[in-house]
Amino acid sequence: MAANHMYPRSPRRRSPPLTEKDHRLCEETLLYKNAKEDSKSNKKSELIKVTKKESPGITFKKEENFSDWYSEVIKKADLISSYPVTGCFVLRPNAFSIWERITKFLDDKFKSIGVQNCYFPMFVRNESLQREATNFTDFAPEVAWVTKCGNSEFSEPVGIRPTSEAVMYPSISDWIQSHRDLPLKLNQWCNVVRWEFKDAIPFLRTREFLWQEGHSAFECKAQADEEVLQILEYYQKCYEELLAIPVIPGRKSEKEKFAGGLYTTTLEGYIAGVGRAIQGATSHCLGQNFSKIFDVHFIDQNGQKQFVWQNSWGFTTRSIGITIMTHSDDTGFVCPPFVAEKQVVVVPCGLSQKHTQTEKLFLYNHCRSIVVSLIAVGVRAFCDLNEHVTAGKKFYHWELRGIPVRIEVGFRDLKDNSVIVCIRFSGEKRTIKLSKLSEDIPNLLKEIHNEMLLKAKKTLDINTKLLFKWDDFVPALDNLHLCLVPWCQRVTCEEDIKTKSTRKVPHPTHPSMGAKSLCTPFRQPQALDEGQRCINCDELAKSFTLFGRSY
Repeated sequence: MAANHMYPRSPRRRSPPLTEKDHRLCEETLLYKNAKEDSKSNKKSELIKVTKKESPGITFKKEENFSDWYSEVIKKADLISSYPVTGCFVLRPNAFSIWERITKFLDDKFKSIGVQNCYFPMFVRNESLQREATNFTDFAPEVAWVTKCGNSEFSEPVGIRPTSEAVMYPSISDWIQSHRDLPLKLNQWCNVVRWEFKDAIPFLRTREFLWQEGHSAFECKAQADEEVLQILEYYQKCYEELLAIPVIPGRKSEKEKFAGGLYTTTLEGYIAGVGRAIQGATSHCLGQNFSKIFDVHFIDQNGQKQFVWQNSWGFTTRSIGITIMTHSDDTGFVCPPFVAEKQVVVVPCGLSQKHTQTEKLFLYNHCRSIVVSLIAVGVRAFCDLNEHVTAGKKFYHWELRGIPVRIEVGFRDLKDNSVIVCIRFSGEKRTIKLSKLSEDIPNLLKEIHNEMLLKAKKTLDINTKLLFKWDDFVPALDNLHLCLVPWCQRVTCEEDIKTKSTRKVPHPTHPSMGAKSLCTPFRQPQALDEGQRCINCDELAKSFTLFGRSY
């Protein structure tokens, strides 16, 4: 077969961006109206059947209407679906695959320091919850109770775990008898239920969510302190090395720490579209408070009874929501390459009705061979050979769903032994030789991750303001910034700051709540000047602390 026939000159195939009109279709969908619930009204969610015309693309702008933009992205990018129980949602494969890679990353880290996985039941007796009265007070309004089986009422209601201290520590008390039984390091991957009465935000605030919770016991505080920071470092690596999200590690205030714990360390992120901070993960030192409540003690080497020092630490599916909010744009989801279910889609281009079946197979086989070569070097690749959809619509479809890289393969490209590579994150297009794909694509995925992290880091830095005067504090918050300020660390002062920084007139799209302390960063911006006063009161400042309006 002649070369000219083998590689016919095809018409231009790179379609212009499709308009909303091109994609407008009529679909019938079930939408669940999440009724606001409170302890007085206890309204149930209504199931409303709505027939509407809607674009399959994103119609809201991230900078103009963040809430509706986020709702559109998570739905149309096939990340989440509604569910007929208020506050609960279905995690679709495009989202759950991200969680799978998070679990693999963290599980390997935990096991490297001797943490063992286990599983405890989700049910907990009221008696156990009441034993940790201080901690339980915070969770009491959110505990869901099972009160009957069939038509039989329980003599005592059974709670569903909001967290697992009361579930696990009675057993741990039996397991630990001697100093030889320490340290004990346990982790479980599970779900928890917190029947919140606030409006649900998928991934960020839902009545059921997935997480890992670690619980450990040590002979002394020094060992517990070391693990607290080690776990927080793993969490930070997960955000930065896997999800391309910068976070600020630090210590929570006394007001914001885990109830009943000795101290709490945290990772704080920033959502630029609404100027709100968000807690990414926490690692708590519980001290000996819970070991005394649940009688978790051991006999030391001197034959003396001692209570163990305990830690607890957790990382949740909230991280998926933070990822979506941080990286996505007005076209749809932008997925960090290392957690993408599929990293590369290969799309044949330039086909028309004039091409023979032999020519189609020739192009399809080249697409398949590219996929095979990429899979061989560890790239999660696939090809879209759907003949009933145009190449332009395929581009739009996979961009909306966040595939990091698209490879366009056409007859003219193959004639030049090259392909067009398109980067979802930046929109950039590159020409790469076929012989270099197996080497260049893995490197490109690393480059994309680094660029995504760098962009998010610049956004965080620009929007974190070092302030010394109260007159600058509220205007900075209103301009969607985080505030790093000298602070006295007193609970009463923090409460006063929250009251004084609440918007008097609510903003239609920006947060209006008062600022709270997010953390005292481990890395301080500078040393406090001698005699430096708190930004809010006349007390001496003890540190620079990060404040902001927060989820």
